[in-house]
Amino acid sequence: MSMLDRPVWASLHHQPHWCIGDAQARRFRPDIHGFAATADEASDSLAALAGLVGAAGDSVYLLQVPPIAVPEELEVVKAADGVQMVATRRLQPDDDVVVLGDGDANEMLALATLTEPGPFFARTHTMGRFIGVRIDGRLAAMAGERMRFPGHVEVSGVCTHPDFRGQGLAWRLSAAVAADIQQRGDTPFLHAWTANTAAISLYEALGFVVRTRVHVAVLRRKAC
Repeated sequence: MSMLDRPVWASLHHQPHWCIGDAQARRFRPDIHGFAATADEASDSLAALAGLVGAAGDSVYLLQVPPIAVPEELEVVKAADGVQMVATRRLQPDDDVVVLGDGDANEMLALATLTEPGPFFARTHTMGRFIGVRIDGRLAAMAGERMRFPGHVEVSGVCTHPDFRGQGLAWRLSAAVAADIQQRGDTPFLHAWTANTAAISLYEALGFVVRTRVHVAVLRRKAC
């Protein structure tokens, strides 16, 4: 099985400083991200996953190619299908962007909360290089890196403020992030909701192709 089939598990395995858990189940630290994964669908792995999910509103996101098995102690809050796409041609860097960091964290979180490009937490921006475009001092759009493992880095967090849509900013930033990944010798990949045909079309125009469909689910502990 390719690491791309279980990208969350692969990322957690190769980025242990960002996660909690063991060889059966792991999750990112709550301030970093909401993703969690198991090594497989064996009962002991599912039990280990359940042990990582607390009460009082805690939840985890699962994303993988194999069907998602739900531990008895947990329930599905949301479930949907997505696609996993991989870059197939060289992309060009863009020097007319700004590199974002800790000083931009509040703006980045606010933009992601407004536009909902996918789960984005207080320290998600530390998972990789994030870039953006500022217009009149405002963070108009951003994109960056999320999951990573040998040979692959994920493009993620692509979003544009509603006031600045229609200017091709998502295109520019997605291409710039992917180009930087390629320059480091890795292959860019990304995920999009199956229903988000506009995003899929944008990524296809950049040279990404659909590799496979993925299952996505949000799980939480059952109420007593």
